[in-house]
Amino acid sequence: ASKKVFDYETRDQLYQNFVEFGHILFFKYLLVTPKDRKVVIVESLLNPSLERDTLAQVLFSYYELSSVCMVPSHMVSLYTLAVPTALVLDIGYKEAVLIPVVENTPVLHAYQALALAGEAVELNLRKLLESQCKEEEQFYLKAKPLPNSTVEDIKVRGCFVTKLDRAQMIQASVKEPSVSAPTPPPDLPYPLGGDRSITIPGTSRELAYEVLFELDNDLMSIATMILDAILKCPLDTRVSLAENILLIGGTSMALGLKSRLQQELLDLLVTPQYIKKLALKKFCFHNPPAKENYVAWLGGAIMGATNSIVKRSVTREDYSKVPKIPDWADLSFNCNDGVKRG
Repeated sequence: ASKKVFDYETRDQLYQNFVEFGHILFFKYLLVTPKDRKVVIVESLLNPSLERDTLAQVLFSYYELSSVCMVPSHMVSLYTLAVPTALVLDIGYKEAVLIPVVENTPVLHAYQALALAGEAVELNLRKLLESQCKEEEQFYLKAKPLPNSTVEDIKVRGCFVTKLDRAQMIQASVKEPSVSAPTPPPDLPYPLGGDRSITIPGTSRELAYEVLFELDNDLMSIATMILDAILKCPLDTRVSLAENILLIGGTSMALGLKSRLQQELLDLLVTPQYIKKLALKKFCFHNPPAKENYVAWLGGAIMGATNSIVKRSVTREDYSKVPKIPDWADLSFNCNDGVKRG
């Protein structure tokens, strides 16, 4: 049975999980001998030190790689665009993480994160289906809830991000029954196995992604993340960041997301919260040369083919002397020559 890599309680269990994962990766899919090979690991900036150190131990001690380079996913994604400055928003499954990158350097104090991503969309879609489907289908869904994989499939294949004006009209009709709601999109029949099907209401298809744009108790949303991050960056970088926004992650592939996000940003600029703080006039989004869910991987592949990999990599010889991987969160590595001070 398949096992999740990060399903562990002790370091020894994590070590064994990485060994098994590496075996599947190298010998089942890549079909290569890992010994004396160079590897680029694209990671989150907030990846726990325990996990990155254990992975390095497995790669160097067990698989005997010649060098390992760990690079932050937000920064390395810009290698696909050949631009040094951009605002990178990663909308994945569990959370949305935003880090501005200025001259190839992540601006860590402007870091933003919210639990608004694919999982939140699926939870919202599940609630909408249970309340908006036909009555007999509602009984079926409550008696036999849809598997997560089915809800995800409905989200990916049948849902989309609606325009801002339609979203505002729908919200107005909910608050004030006298206001008529816009004509909903067509319903979508969805088969469940070979003997049953349900009808996905058009309103459910249209409203599933609204959870990403609704302000929470702290007045935060996907759009406010971008504006708040820009506010935390130096004045002379704000225009460049606003005109170089890169969306990565699977959830950012949703139909209509970029257009809606641009509308939301322009709408927020004239609110009391931002009108006196930001004097931006436009927001521009990059179209990466790959699907958003593997842009970071492509950036890592491009980086691995350049000379910069040599400067950033830790060799097996270096690791044998100091069995640690440089970590920005460890002050002992923050010196000019990049060598750990004992």
